[in-house]
Amino acid sequence: MAQPQGGPRDAMSPYLPRHPEGTVVTVGSFDGVHRGHAAVLREIAERARSAERHSVLVTFDPHPLAVVNPAAAPPLLTTGPERREILAQTGLDYAVLLRFDHRLAELAAEDFVREILLRRCGMRELVIGYDHGFGRGRQGDVAMLRRLGASDGFSVDVVPEVQVDGHPVSSTMVRRAVAGGDLDRAARLLGRPYYLTAEVVPGDGRGRTIGFPTANLGRVPSRKLLPPDGVYAVRVEWRGGRADGMMNQGGRPTVQQGERSLEVHLLDWEGPLYGEWLKVEWVARLRDVRRFASADALRAQLERDRQAARAALAAAPFRSLTT
Repeated sequence: MAQPQGGPRDAMSPYLPRHPEGTVVTVGSFDGVHRGHAAVLREIAERARSAERHSVLVTFDPHPLAVVNPAAAPPLLTTGPERREILAQTGLDYAVLLRFDHRLAELAAEDFVREILLRRCGMRELVIGYDHGFGRGRQGDVAMLRRLGASDGFSVDVVPEVQVDGHPVSSTMVRRAVAGGDLDRAARLLGRPYYLTAEVVPGDGRGRTIGFPTANLGRVPSRKLLPPDGVYAVRVEWRGGRADGMMNQGGRPTVQQGERSLEVHLLDWEGPLYGEWLKVEWVARLRDVRRFASADALRAQLERDRQAARAALAAAPFRSLTT
């Protein structure tokens, strides 16, 4: 999947190789790439194949609210690399990443459609979600887009809502589930477990001294949404490897009060991982982070955690997109 980039300054220059039959396009932030997003992406991919066109997602970085109203900007479900990884598995032909800035924010919806979608992307069909709106003041609603399509020669279709537990799926719903620690609901909304990616960095080696070596994760982007701190059963993937595990997310009160960290102990796997990027899927919360009176008490609790993690992972219904 190609990923051209650019901004409104060069709007007269096409992003994409011209396709004789044009393109099928959708537009949006697509943070989380949840089941509602997936329905839209499937629709444009299927339409493009049947019409022998290219499928194109036009999306933004940073999130538009981070520019137009930073105080209201939501925490992110997916960082840039995480979103690209998920999109690469959807069957899209192209993902166009626009740098969202104040100039783009001030672009009227009609100008955005004509300069970006029609001229740059060769759009012949526009497919949007049921609650979609874009352009200055979200002027680009369905009625306006259909009027513009009638005059400028493109069709507009709306993908109906996808419901989970009787409610339409949205990024806001996913954020509420993750922030509240409802990992099962988050996975149902996403269609996969919620995860992060982070690099393994050297730690102090304390875990190895009590029989529980850990992979210590480096800095996670500050805007990435994390579930509540605790000890979790997780699934872990890296280049050429995969393992079940458990993760301490939060402080390490028994050994170093107040220091927040993400430490993963892999089950049934040992080996060097320094410098590797891990994909860590939260599967189930096992307990709160708490202080223990001694290393022996901590070791005994970690053994109980290991058994609880095995049971939780054996019962979990979701697997990674890449399995």
